[in-house]
Amino acid sequence: MAVVELEKETLLTVEEESYWKVIWRRFRKHRLALAGIAAISLIVLACLLAPWVAPYDPISINKDANGAILRNSPPSAEHIMGTDAVGRDVFSRLLFAGRISLFVAFTVVFVQETVGVLVGAVSGYFGGWADDIIQRVVEFMLTLPLLPLLLALSAILRETTIPGLPREWSSAVIIIIILTVFGWMTATRLVRAQVLSLRNQEFTEAAKALGMNDLGIILKHMIPNSLAPIIVNATLGLGGTIILESALSFLGFGIQPPIPTWGNMLNEYQTDMWTQPAKVFYPGLAIFVCSLAFNYIGDGLRDAMDPRLKN
Repeated sequence: MAVVELEKETLLTVEEESYWKVIWRRFRKHRLALAGIAAISLIVLACLLAPWVAPYDPISINKDANGAILRNSPPSAEHIMGTDAVGRDVFSRLLFAGRISLFVAFTVVFVQETVGVLVGAVSGYFGGWADDIIQRVVEFMLTLPLLPLLLALSAILRETTIPGLPREWSSAVIIIIILTVFGWMTATRLVRAQVLSLRNQEFTEAAKALGMNDLGIILKHMIPNSLAPIIVNATLGLGGTIILESALSFLGFGIQPPIPTWGNMLNEYQTDMWTQPAKVFYPGLAIFVCSLAFNYIGDGLRDAMDPRLKN
């Protein structure tokens, strides 16, 4: 009897794991995803601390003891990645470029997902004519050729300045707006699919019976229960956004020099590809590592949030 009572007591005291604890337990089994988090954390921290970590101003021209400009200087103790064609320190520019490139990527994905979640929730919850209109707009936007439109709009708006903002941040805001306008549709379709499966379930009917209005049901029930695919989509989207912004800057339609981004650094250094290939390698490696890390994190989250997994 004592053994039976002890077993009962043990069973009663076992605490059920929370949803997020289960996800973390699954996620940490994905070694590449953990490596991705470590790599992104290191890069983001270095870029955030760029004003203190970078040894030189990213747009200042460096000179030697005789006053001569250090053009295309090879790596040295003073300039660990060398200097570019006009004497600017490559390492300092790389860190400050990361601040803008990562800021654009995180902001674009956050705004895209927010707009997509709200529009998709409204579309799936109300259905009818509202759903028809929203989905026709989504389908139309998805048929548009993305890259040519981005290039055209960037060329038109790249010289636009926003009052109260420095030139580099004005360019960054313009790029954010352009990328957001053409990037919210995937999140909309994901959330709509989730909400369509949720709106007729018992907890939704119970919320209506308790007097909760449609907006409250959408915000408190529909959206929170649709977050898993959105988190995965956002993480995977970060890598793609970094590549897209870098491509625009590389082609000369994004943020313009002397303000550094990883993309326009690639553009500036392409003439030195055969004489000093390391200068092209550095920003290319930063783009590659960030994109790969975000994709690994997204894969890990997708596996961890898969409801079919039991362990």
